[in-house]
Amino acid sequence: MTEEMVLANAALVLPGEIRTGSVKLTGGVIADISDGSSVPAGAVDCAGDYVSPGLVELHTDNLERHIQPRPKVDWPHASAIIAHDAELAGTGITTVFDAMRVGSISRRESRYGAYARQLASELLELRAANALKISHFLHLRAEVCTDTLVEELNAFGEADRVGLVSLMDHTPGQRQFRDISKLEQYVKGKHGFDDAAFQAHVAHLIELQQTYGALHEAEAVRAAKRFGAVLASHDDTTAAQVAVSAGHGIRLAEFPTTVEAAQACKTHGIKVMMGAPNLIRGGSHSGNVAAHDLADLELLDILSSDYVPAALLMAAVLLGQQWGDMARGLGTVTHAPADAVGLEDRGRMETGKRADLVRFGIKAGTPALRGVWSRGVRVA
Repeated sequence: MTEEMVLANAALVLPGEIRTGSVKLTGGVIADISDGSSVPAGAVDCAGDYVSPGLVELHTDNLERHIQPRPKVDWPHASAIIAHDAELAGTGITTVFDAMRVGSISRRESRYGAYARQLASELLELRAANALKISHFLHLRAEVCTDTLVEELNAFGEADRVGLVSLMDHTPGQRQFRDISKLEQYVKGKHGFDDAAFQAHVAHLIELQQTYGALHEAEAVRAAKRFGAVLASHDDTTAAQVAVSAGHGIRLAEFPTTVEAAQACKTHGIKVMMGAPNLIRGGSHSGNVAAHDLADLELLDILSSDYVPAALLMAAVLLGQQWGDMARGLGTVTHAPADAVGLEDRGRMETGKRADLVRFGIKAGTPALRGVWSRGVRVA
């Protein structure tokens, strides 16, 4: 950790406002915040750049991309984790909940294998050895319509400090894949299925849901309580599905697919998280509700980079521009996600909080990173 550093003459992103000032980092925490454009001797002159709390990412599939950069290629995990960590640091993310799938599709359809337990152990070992630049937590994506979910969940316990468990149901004809044609394009493109193979795949997934869906959803809810993890829903589509989520005690909804579901989330006090790529692209790649529409309707609380780490800061800036309130836009990637998972030591630029900070300018409407600090140490 640095003994002391001052970032001066910056547009400080504070809770609810942006003010010109300086922030002092001491011993890995924010020691002082002061107003004004003066640059004390030895301070870094930020020349009016934004200085924001570090970004908090709750749902990213990026680590999976590193461990399997091509189909059937299993890359050495330690190398993949370190590369993933460095990539996120380079995009301004200082806290990440690494999504790992628990629940292989089935023993019969074995394109997917169990990997989360081994990968989590290697990640935790690297974290304990201080080999990583930023703060990592575990996010278990519980695929409820599978025949191996329970045994994969049972491989984890309280000592793993699982931070988030999300309930996943990707059965065709509902939630993310209400439009089966979108699933058909994706699966045929990824796996080279012909029409017969695709139809057999769909039939198998529906059979799995009928056999395991309700049972495994209950098991995943119990596992989250056992871990002490936050429980999230995924791809809620109807008010009825949101009501079920609320009954489980869920307070975070990942990527609701309709305005109806997002409005129901607000009614039940459930925070809505949408994908940053959705906001940047102007719509969902699955044909579901557009994030910018939910933002206009005051139904968007949190952004996630999902499958593009660099999208997180860019989308927050775009949201700030859409709302005419940059502090609010950046809040969707800082204090809002931190609050959603109970991390009280970060996400806000306040004295005593972790010195996780991002410095950036905006060029042609796009954020340009100037520096990233994790616990006062520069990591990018």
